[in-house]
Amino acid sequence: MIRSIEPDETSAALALAAATGLFQPHETEVLAQMLSEHFNGETDRQDLWLVDDDDDELVGIAYVAPERMTEGTWNLYLIGIHPDRQRQGRGAALIAHVEQMLAKRGVRVLLVETSGTESFEYVRAFYRQSGYDEEARIREFYTAGVDKIVFRKAIVAPVK
Repeated sequence: MIRSIEPDETSAALALAAATGLFQPHETEVLAQMLSEHFNGETDRQDLWLVDDDDDELVGIAYVAPERMTEGTWNLYLIGIHPDRQRQGRGAALIAHVEQMLAKRGVRVLLVETSGTESFEYVRAFYRQSGYDEEARIREFYTAGVDKIVFRKAIVAPVK
């Protein structure tokens, strides 16, 4: 079931993010701080932290937030599925749920960035399969030799 994260799920969410292998330890520390700020009301309340649970166990997580100084542009900063639950359609369901929520809010564009390394090709393939187009490449962004790839998708408002 995809739903908003609860404060008492912070540790499980961080463990899930670490288990995906997409985040370095210092990055999960940043996620911990972001979740703390979210639950303490220190951030923009438009931000969305979602989880997918299965039998009371978190198996997926997503975080999206509006891009400042834009009208209707949001960023998908985090999406991850536990490795034991990947390739079951959970990532596709989670990203579709995010897109539906954003469409109801009138969001126009969803951006997502990822690494340009060979080991992240499966991540980029996931975004392409989900209807995202590669919009930009910023060379040497993360570190020497590691590009940042930005994907974009137009969000379609629901028909009334």
